[in-house]
Amino acid sequence: MKSFTSALLIVGLVAGCSKKPSGSYDVPDAVSASSSAAAEADALWEQRGDKASLQQALSKYEEAYQADPRNREIAAQIVRGYYFLGDVHESDDAAKEQTWDTAIAWGKKCLAINEDFKAAVESGKSEEEAADTLTADDIPCMYWTATSLGKWARIKGLATLLKHKPTVFKFITQITEQDPTYFHSAADRYWGAYYAALPSFAGQDLGLSVEHFDKSIAAAPDYLGTRVLKASYWAVKTQNKPAFETLLNEVLSADAAMTPEIQPENEAEQDKARALLAQKDDLFAD
Repeated sequence: MKSFTSALLIVGLVAGCSKKPSGSYDVPDAVSASSSAAAEADALWEQRGDKASLQQALSKYEEAYQADPRNREIAAQIVRGYYFLGDVHESDDAAKEQTWDTAIAWGKKCLAINEDFKAAVESGKSEEEAADTLTADDIPCMYWTATSLGKWARIKGLATLLKHKPTVFKFITQITEQDPTYFHSAADRYWGAYYAALPSFAGQDLGLSVEHFDKSIAAAPDYLGTRVLKASYWAVKTQNKPAFETLLNEVLSADAAMTPEIQPENEAEQDKARALLAQKDDLFAD
């Protein structure tokens, strides 16, 4: 296996060594903004598979946030948007890193809407400790911040991943306990990748990995990203080439529009599936 295999070893679970991601836990006062900004953003968001449309949507969401900086839904949508921008529309690591750094900065604003969390951080508690104050209302902020942090950290390297592992682990644990169905069974999808990506000396458990992946697929079969992750983590780690091919071909044969609200995500996952199949010879020994 070549460099792509090593890139898959860590699920993107944690973050930051050479520098901390940007942003602070501050919520600004409201300022004047167009009352139509959120509606314009929502319309543009539907076309997020197009990079320019997504960037315009983010600009409008930021405008709407300035008018209503305690709106969790808008703040979380901004974090999600920057995550998607980095994951799907940026190709080189430098651009991805910068985009996910922006997502993390917005994630801090989103989490700070919870006054208890903000107060805990400002009192000197770590993010991991402060996470005990987060509730089900904060799940979108937690999830998109954690996933952005994980992607940012993977680019930074293993030391960065391990440094922030406890914080991201705690966020996902909170989601697992409070709403495991969030975003198409995201918590089980995360744990499936997590237990496959861990080094053997640090708790790798491929049995738990496949259990979580299968649970997520059963709960949300229309979300194609779970199959892509199962193929790229579990199937590669177990060197199960037939499962790898089956999972990715299922993704490619699926109708990306079967659930319209995630059509852009599913189309992006089909692109990932094609790329993985093209690298099959590098990922498997035989």
